[in-house]
Amino acid sequence: MLVDRDAVSSGAAAKGDPWQYYDLGHSWCTYTFFEHCQHRMACARCDFYTPKASSKSQLLDAKENLQKMLATIPLTDDERAAVDDGQAALDQLLERLTDVPTPGGPTPRQIGIPAQATVLPVIEINRHPTGQ
Repeated sequence: MLVDRDAVSSGAAAKGDPWQYYDLGHSWCTYTFFEHCQHRMACARCDFYTPKASSKSQLLDAKENLQKMLATIPLTDDERAAVDDGQAALDQLLERLTDVPTPGGPTPRQIGIPAQATVLPVIEINRHPTGQ
């Protein structure tokens, strides 16, 4: 666990701002009782989840993979709903990174990078049974 001493000493922690961070590798968890959390495997949906700026490219790759799945694999309604739900979760995480400074200093918003990846339309193709 990492402690944000500035948040503690400034009084921001007393106002409810996060002050302790559990390193999840790809992100941070700010839930005070992290070790007792029953939902640790669903972190991306949690309000306490804070993606690291370095994970943005991984999030974009994951989103691209979901789009490929929609375009290339015949999915049931339940499977499609799960993929759509995954895309919404990834968009939310990318939005959280919009105002996080890049290593060069400016934020993605300042340099005009959209917070959401462009979703390509999925067009269903019905092939003739004889292959024509």
